[in-house]
Amino acid sequence: MPHDHSHSHPHGYDHSHNVSAKNIKAAFFLNLGFTFLEIIGGFYVNSVSILSDALHDLCDSLSLGISWYLHNKSKTGADSKFTFGYSRFSLLGALLNSVILVVGSGFVIYEAVNRLMHPEPADAQGMLYFALLGIAVNGYAAFRLSGGTSLNERVVSWHLIEDVLGWAAVLIASVVMMFTNAPWLDPALSLGITLFILYNVIGRLKETLVILLQGSPADIDAEEIKLKILQIPHVVSMHHINIWSLEGEHHVYTAHITTKGVDTFPEMIQVKRDVKAILKEYPFSHYTIEVELEDEACELWDKTNQ
Repeated sequence: MPHDHSHSHPHGYDHSHNVSAKNIKAAFFLNLGFTFLEIIGGFYVNSVSILSDALHDLCDSLSLGISWYLHNKSKTGADSKFTFGYSRFSLLGALLNSVILVVGSGFVIYEAVNRLMHPEPADAQGMLYFALLGIAVNGYAAFRLSGGTSLNERVVSWHLIEDVLGWAAVLIASVVMMFTNAPWLDPALSLGITLFILYNVIGRLKETLVILLQGSPADIDAEEIKLKILQIPHVVSMHHINIWSLEGEHHVYTAHITTKGVDTFPEMIQVKRDVKAILKEYPFSHYTIEVELEDEACELWDKTNQ
């Protein structure tokens, strides 16, 4: 049975990997250094919102470290153990990042609720200085990663954007607290930031799990591709269509195509060329097509339809 295996890598793949690795590395060191400063400062100014952000940043630093390692690992070429290469390792980074943030958020929520029930005064001026520093550091790191194309980079970038938003909220709260006696504002703000983070993280966790469980990519319309292929001369039907994604960017397509009236080998070659021309319009890094003649029984089809 004729098979057509095609593998294509987008232009600039290696360059984008190098840029991504450098961006994640820079964000990792920025975040880690700032986290230690934040933990000390949070205790110093007695602010639970700064401490909750410190915990969030610590989670981010761990995530960035994991992402950096797995991002590099994901670019290792295919071998006999991982025949598709290691690109799905970056998904593992995205999954671990999300899980770390969910766990960290649980601790923060507990601490914020406890502080709401037993309010303590915080140093509003100290919070203001930290907020300005936080916006600057996280804003720069988020900017470095904002152009990232991998799911891993986008997850990390979201972490950092959330940090910037969190620090902007701390900045506003610190100004209010400088002029009014509102110790509850600090833990209430902490709670709001964490719930917002949790909402976004759960959304990304779902996206990551769909890819890991080999769900169909959201940016691919399987029915549209099928209709285009069925319009090719001699193609009468399709079955065993499988579409999944390696890591959210590069997808895999496999299908069996039944033909009618194909009498010569050049005609079969033309059918395959026409199918490939359609598939090249989509972000597939791998596709495998099996072309079957009209009187040829498909063993897989027989098994699934018994």
